[in-house]
Amino acid sequence: MVLAVFLFFISSDFAHADGLMQQPTGSIPTVTGTPKGVTVSIPLSNNDPTNLRSGPGVFYDLVGIMAPGQEFPALGRSAGGDWVLLEYIGAPDNIAWVYSPLVIISPGELPIIEPPSTPTPLITGTIDPTMAAQFVTTPNPTRLATFTPVEPLVLPTYEDLSRTAFLGQIPMGLIIVMIGGLGGLMMIFSHIRSR
Repeated sequence: MVLAVFLFFISSDFAHADGLMQQPTGSIPTVTGTPKGVTVSIPLSNNDPTNLRSGPGVFYDLVGIMAPGQEFPALGRSAGGDWVLLEYIGAPDNIAWVYSPLVIISPGELPIIEPPSTPTPLITGTIDPTMAAQFVTTPNPTRLATFTPVEPLVLPTYEDLSRTAFLGQIPMGLIIVMIGGLGGLMMIFSHIRSR
């Protein structure tokens, strides 16, 4: 092993001395990559795929899905920045829109893209007049309540009979004293009689 290392060093010294090593004759090409630009990806922590639409909003048609870990070049954004336009091969015009809070956007400037017109619904909402006529009702006219004035309140008057009677001329206190005295005399008579 030591001999192999020794022979290697000796052979490299001879190669340098003789100039047998290959010298570059021109410029050496360098490996460079093309810049990717702004990209859009879904974090790997997200388990659900994200919907891609033909325009910026849920009213546009669904054109594909974006799985976690996938990365697409971004082409622009909506005016509010809520939606990002990306290159998606297979969609109409090879573009799709994705909702920006669900994805990671690499740093860079994106131009504002005018969204396409909203799609027309496949079914126009028309009302069948025969069916609608069943639900249209005309209210029957009713008599409105009329105001009837209340009769005036009549307070009854009572006649004071205590003044017209015979006892009405004697004061009430005197009557009570007389009845009390009569009761006392009867008690005395009953006590005397019981002896």
